Formats: sequence, C-alpha cells, structure tokens
Amino acid sequence: MTITGPRADRTVHTSHPRDAAAPVVPPRSRRAGVGIDEVHLDPSGFWGHRQHINRRATLEHCLSWMERLGWVENFDRVARGERTTDRPGWQFSDSEVYKLLEAMAWELGRLPDDDLQQTYDALVERVSAAQDADGYLNTAFGHPGLPARYSDMAMGHELYNIGHLLQAAVARLRTHGTDALVETAKKAADHVWAEFGEYGRPSICGHPEIEVGLIEFGRATGDDRYVRQAALFLERRGHGILPVRPLLSAEYFQDDLPVRSATVLRGHAVRALYLSAAAVDAAVDDDDPDFVDALEAQWARTVERRTYLTGGMGSRHQDEGFGDDFELPADRAYCETCAGVGSVMFAWRLYLATGDVRYPDLIERTLFNVIATSPSEDGRAFFYANPLHQRERGAEPTDGVNSRAEGGSRAPWFDVSCCPTNVARTFASLAGYSAADDDGDAVLLQYMAGRVTVAGFTMDVDTQYPVDGRIRITVVTAPTSGRLRLRVPPWSATASLAVSGRSTREVRPGWTHIDDLEAGDVVELHLDVSPRLTWPDPRIDAVRASVAVERGPLVLCVEQTDLPPGIDLHDIAIDTTSAPRIHGDGAQIDVRVRMTRAIPPGQVPYGAPSATIARKRIPVSVIPYHRWAQRWPTTMRVFLPVE
Repeated sequence: MTITGPRADRTVHTSHPRDAAAPVVPPRSRRAGVGIDEVHLDPSGFWGHRQHINRRATLEHCLSWMERLGWVENFDRVARGERTTDRPGWQFSDSEVYKLLEAMAWELGRLPDDDLQQTYDALVERVSAAQDADGYLNTAFGHPGLPARYSDMAMGHELYNIGHLLQAAVARLRTHGTDALVETAKKAADHVWAEFGEYGRPSICGHPEIEVGLIEFGRATGDDRYVRQAALFLERRGHGILPVRPLLSAEYFQDDLPVRSATVLRGHAVRALYLSAAAVDAAVDDDDPDFVDALEAQWARTVERRTYLTGGMGSRHQDEGFGDDFELPADRAYCETCAGVGSVMFAWRLYLATGDVRYPDLIERTLFNVIATSPSEDGRAFFYANPLHQRERGAEPTDGVNSRAEGGSRAPWFDVSCCPTNVARTFASLAGYSAADDDGDAVLLQYMAGRVTVAGFTMDVDTQYPVDGRIRITVVTAPTSGRLRLRVPPWSATASLAVSGRSTREVRPGWTHIDDLEAGDVVELHLDVSPRLTWPDPRIDAVRASVAVERGPLVLCVEQTDLPPGIDLHDIAIDTTSAPRIHGDGAQIDVRVRMTRAIPPGQVPYGAPSATIARKRIPVSVIPYHRWAQRWPTTMRVFLPVE
C-alpha cells in the first residue's frame, strides 16, 4: 500500500470505453462519472435521506401541482386539437413536465418501482400525444388560438423546452433503453435539425438549454447531427441575433459576445451557466483544448469575483443575473436555486474535461449551501432565491402559488416554478456526481454514506459527514491494479489518512492517492470540521467589516429565533476574540449586544459616532444555512458585523 500526493492530470482526449447511466458521458474523456445504479446511498445519511424524500414526496408533489394548475392538461388540449383561449402557465411550463420526467427516469433507473413506472408511462403518453407529425412539440405556440411557431425566439422558450425533453430522454435511454419518451425526443430533435440546421433558420433560443440537451442526446443515440446542431447554436450566439427589450440587453441573453471571447459569466445567471455547460461539452467533443482553457478562465473569474460564500450565483433581482465584479450584496442576493443547479452542471463538465480538484470543491459548496437549502424537510416547499441576509420575517407558507422571488419562507409552488423540478432531477441523479473513473483510478469526489462501485472497486462509505469529518471506506472488492483517489477539501486545516492501521500520515488539500488496496482494507480519512471564521474580500463593499462562520463545507447563519428576547439581529456584533465552538450540527459563537442611542425624530441616521453600551458577552447558536427557516419564518444573516 502506497499513499501519494496531489497529481495534476489535464489530458482531455483519451477514449473512455465506459458508457455509464449518468447525466454526462463525454465519449472522448478519460474520465467518466459513476452510474446512478452503481451508487446506493444510505437513506439515513445526509444525501441519502434527501434523495429518499425526493422520491417519496417531491415527485408526487410536483406532478400534483402541475395537474392542479393545468400545465399537464395543456398537452391534452393540443392532442385533442382544441382551440386555446386562455392557456395556463408561462410559455416554458412544458419544461417543468420534462424535468419531472427526467427525475422519474433517473429514479426508475436507480430503483425500479411499479407505481412510479405507471405514473411515468401515463405522463409520457400524454406528452407524446401532443407532438405534431413533423416532430414539433409545444403547448404555447403553433396551435389554434396560439402564436405562430418560433415567432418569439427571444422569450418564447420553444427550443429551451425541447432541450429539457432531450435531457429527460437521455436519462431514460441510459437507464432503460428506447421507449415512447425517447422516440418522442428523437422526433423533436430531428425537427430541430430540419428547422435550424445548416440550411434552416439562422437563429437561436433566448434561453440556452437546447444546446446541452442536443449534445448529450447525440452522445446517447450516437447521432452526430444533434451534436453538430448544438455547435451551430453555440457559434451563432454572441452576434446580436436576438432582439433586445427594455431592461433585457444582449448581455442578458449572452448574445453580446461569442462564447469563447467572453472573460466572465454575465447576464441572466441560469442562461449563462446552461450555455457554459454546453460549451464545455462541445469543446471536448471537438477536441478543442483552447476552448476548454477559455471556459476555465471564465469559470475562475466568475468564482473569484461573482460568487457568494454559499456557492450561489446571481446578485441582481431585476434580471436574475450576475452583477459586476464584487457586487455581492448579502440581503439582495438572488442566488436562484436553478443557478446552483447550473453551476453544478458547468463545474462537473469542467472536472470531467480536466480532472482539476477545484471543480468538485465548488460542487460540494453549492450542493450543501444552495441545493440542499431549497427544499423543506418534507420535500414539499422550496426556496427560489437564496439570500444571505433576511431583514424581514417571511410570511407563513400558504397553499397558493407564490411569486418566484419571495423570501423568508419556502413556498409549495411558484408562478415560475422551475426550481422544484430542477431540485427533483438533481437529487434523483445526485449519485452520478459522487465518484468517477479516471483512467482506471477510482475517485471519490463527494463523501456520501452508502455503497459505490467504480473502476473495479466496490466500497462501503460510512460517515456522518459533514457534521463529522471522519470518512471510513471499507474495500469490499478491489481490482488487481488501479488505485483509489480521495479529495481533501481546502477548508480542512488539518487532514490525516490511515489504511487498515498500517500507516497514518498527514495529507494536504487536493488529491490523495492510495495504491495496492485489497478486499478488506479500511481507509480512514479525517477532515477538520471545526467551526472557523471566514472573512470576505475587502472589495465586497456590502459585507466589509463583517465575518461569516463556516464548519466543514457548511456555511452557518444566525436566526432571530436563537437570540434572547428583546435582542434583534441588527443589535449584535460577533466577538472575534473568542473562537467559535462546535454546537450540535452548527456552532456557538460569542456576540456583544450594541445598544445604540436613539435618533432624534426627523434626523437622518448619520453623524458622529453614537454612544454605545456594550453588554456582557452572550453565547449564540449559529446553524447550517441549509436549515434556515425550517422551524418557522424568521430573520437571518450569514455575515455578522465585527465588534
């Protein structure tokens, strides 16, 4: 047995023979994500529990709301040839049905179930019945009483919807094989090729998604036309094709610069991230390392200057978009849940292309502090936006449809309800991001309790991570050659590795490799999950002179609920002379209470320093951010002013 340190592997192009039941399978990559049927998460673990709730509650919840609001009935109406006079839902509501089908397909591939299969089959039948003879499929355009096909390329979302249909078909094809959904998707993809191909309409969709759907569908079916069509869409973008509207510039649509010419992600955050994910796919399939390098540089600058501590992206409510460099206000943070999903999609593809440890590091941060934050504990309510400071207590949840950006309490459904179905498909396919085969090496990327089979290894992972930094890996079977690679996160101040008691050594952030493992060997990785203070870059004006508390991969926050009566969040300042202490699944900190002088009536709140009375220090609990507002609506903040 040998333990070695980090290794930089940047080869993009070696053929990989494995076609996993996974969301992303680049045929020219040396790396392949593990199949969702090759990872069985422990339902008592952090992620296994959430995946179980997603299957048992969220899927049915999403379907019932789409039935209740008539979004599924839209397909029935088109199939019957009826004239539409008042179509319910936005023009992109079809995509929510497709994302739900994708989640169902992954779940059926992970764990077959007769009831879920019947629900899936019935939904597919209703969707397929609405398809036109030439493959066109949409319930908001192209039918009696509706606008003409492709009459609003900027905001119509017709191709966006088809992109999600194709991703659902990829999930079904890779976990089951060809069925009615796959056939429907193929007809739709053929229609897109005929309508927008080399001799078709020279246009693009205002919301990227068709590109990532086409590429993966082309990979899964072996039909290169779909991959070429995606490349055409990528080449066309950035030349001002789409008409601009008030408050919606060419930058909003990423139509201001060619994809490879950009230096940072900008405009609408979800659009930008979906487009970037597709661009990585195209760069890898075209054997274009310079394009990969350009996308890596865009990712790096975006993470360094336009990303929140939680991993959230998007700081502006007005356009759901990125702000300027270091424009990261805590209380006005948008951090749309769907942007978190898009960030995982982008980073995952960059990892498969490069093997760089930075990408699973960010994926971990985003999963724990954005994706896990959105759903309620019962899987039936969600956050759309994820601010880092809630100034006003949210309203009590209702059974009605909420505005998409409402904060303070999770809502069962939204007028624009893209986030619940995006969470559903992400949790259903989550295991696919946990491990990888890197040219014969088994790589554990995310520490999830359960059993994983990858690169000839079968391993049982036992851990209470992220609350406990101990990860115990028991080798059940091992190949005659090959090695295990573990990720040591950069936040771990110290880390140690032991193998079957034969050796223990300190390991550094990055990759750690273990050779010559045999069945029965036990690998123990110990990470330091002690609470720590995290200071923002001083260029982030909104949180200057403040500090956050983290524990392992978790961002922590203070809720008004945990303060003594009579003390408000704006009255406290953290005492940094006292180190944060482990407390439950979060931490405990000491704060000082600031009693400021009252402002005279009608006077602006500025002037000479106010006289303050500093009470004695009091201890306050800080909880994982993903748990905020789970007990009841409250105010909250992540960054605390420094006393």
